[in-house]
Amino acid sequence: MIWTIFVILLVLWLLGVVTSYTMGGFIHILLVIAIVVVLLRVIQGRRPI
Repeated sequence: MIWTIFVILLVLWLLGVVTSYTMGGFIHILLVIAIVVVLLRVIQGRRPI
């Protein structure tokens, strides 16, 4: 299940990077990293940030 979420987020991220400008792409990367970190913490049973 984690890999499915990861693949979906990766595809959405790639679409966002391809269709955005440089600064927009950078912000998009940071958002995806934040979402992945929060999801991993929730799945592992820790409190979210």
